[in-house]
Amino acid sequence: MRKEKVKVYTYTRVSTAMQIDGYSLDAQKARMKAFAEYNDYEIAGEYEDAGKSGKSIEGRAEFARMMEDIKSGKDGVSFVLVFKLSRFGRNAADVLSTLQTMQDYGVNLICVEDGIDSSKDAGKLMISVLSAVAEIERENIRVQTMEGRIQKAREGKWNGGFAPYGYQLIDGKLQINEEEAEAIRVIYEQYTATDMGANGIAKYLENHGIHKIQRQNGKNPLFDAHLIRLILKNPVYCGKIAYGRRKTEKVHGTRNEYRLVEQDNYILVDGLHEPIVSEKVWQAAQVKLIAQAKKYEHVNRGRDERTHLLSGIVKCPVCGAGMYGNKSIKRKKDGTKYKDFYYYGCKHRTMTRGHKCDYKRQIREELLDDAVAEVIVKLVSNPQFADVMQQKINRKVDTSAIEQEIANYEKQLRQSYSVKAKIMEEIDSLDPDDRHYIRRKADLDDRLYRMYDKIEETENLLIEARAKKTAIEAEKITGDNIYKVLIYFDRLYKVMNDIEKRQLMESLVSEIQIFEDRQPNGQWLKSIKFRLPIIEEDMEVGLDDDEHVEVVCLLARLDVE
Repeated sequence: MRKEKVKVYTYTRVSTAMQIDGYSLDAQKARMKAFAEYNDYEIAGEYEDAGKSGKSIEGRAEFARMMEDIKSGKDGVSFVLVFKLSRFGRNAADVLSTLQTMQDYGVNLICVEDGIDSSKDAGKLMISVLSAVAEIERENIRVQTMEGRIQKAREGKWNGGFAPYGYQLIDGKLQINEEEAEAIRVIYEQYTATDMGANGIAKYLENHGIHKIQRQNGKNPLFDAHLIRLILKNPVYCGKIAYGRRKTEKVHGTRNEYRLVEQDNYILVDGLHEPIVSEKVWQAAQVKLIAQAKKYEHVNRGRDERTHLLSGIVKCPVCGAGMYGNKSIKRKKDGTKYKDFYYYGCKHRTMTRGHKCDYKRQIREELLDDAVAEVIVKLVSNPQFADVMQQKINRKVDTSAIEQEIANYEKQLRQSYSVKAKIMEEIDSLDPDDRHYIRRKADLDDRLYRMYDKIEETENLLIEARAKKTAIEAEKITGDNIYKVLIYFDRLYKVMNDIEKRQLMESLVSEIQIFEDRQPNGQWLKSIKFRLPIIEEDMEVGLDDDEHVEVVCLLARLDVE
């Protein structure tokens, strides 16, 4: 009978900086194909990431697809072939973690050029060493690249990447793009010569038909407040070249998560390019930016801080985006402060990140907060509702299927351990003088190793089944806690502070819909959607006609004062 071929995947990766002989995708593929043919392996799938860095496994779509195929057991592969370990990854923690995941699913790694096979004892040790070396090499390359960029910045040259809006790259040098530069001049002129902020300028540009020209690194046609602030802060527009204004820093407590942090000290030199605005105008913009930042910080500090109970949970009736809490100051005719007015407004009404919504209504926070709490109190105080909640709490979760699965695995394990013990007894009872001793010993060893594999596989399945049962039970406990909170909502809500109320709303409610216009009875609230099924067929609790709340499945009508 013909022996079935061992199936393998091949993975290739090349970054834009490594397009050299021996590292190109075609060269990697050819080498691995020859290796597979020599070893009589069947290539069941090919995966390649072109132009992707080995800094992290994140962002490599084909790598992720390969790992999903391994986990699903799609092709029943035994190995993943890579040209060199550095093509698999340059982050030691990522390499070892991914390899462990692969081995959990019975798949090992072969590095063709390095001569490493993780299924062998020495293989994993070599992978640990070489992946650490690859990470050091990557760091050295990064440092060398950074030094080159610093030197380029000191010479006043553009450091690569897309040209900032208002400029175009010609032979690697920045040249003013007059079609785009006009908007830059208007932004600086309006910001420094008027009392408008970034949001006001965004509206001004839209009202005057000044739209952002779409290009490969920005296809939104609107100038939003965030982009305008970036333009105002960028010294390139007054003829300067800056390097190191923002630094990538690792987020504490994470493995591969980074964020950009603005730096106080950075390189700033005269550039070789022509400025769009004068240095005097740019400096005036910086003064105003700092002043506005301090003003914003003062308004939102200390006793002015407020917890907005339904921020993000309330949805805009026009665009569907979240509505967020805000504050405005009401003043008397003489300009003196009358009171603080807290309201919910659509997040896109100020054209956030280029998204614009025409819904300008300001929904008074107190009115909506009280309406939501009142509807929930009215609902949970209904005896029928309390009965339904209690039934949900008392209902036992059905784990019979998973318990049967666990019992089957436990039975299989007992049988496997019994067979293993018998094989070991047979090995011990072999006669060394028997002329077939070596063959019999080899056959029994092979059976024993296969039994160890079967035991390991069954143990893993048993662990997964037990974990699944625990998850089902934990989900039931979580649901029960939410149902209990609902039953005692009225008493809890009265004694909570605003932060606790906000946390309570987040745990109970997933979405609140409001009417586009205030109703004749003075209400805005349209419906509440809970995070768990409160009513089996209809999760929504909404204000119906005039002064009633209708809960479909309970067929109960509750008056709202």
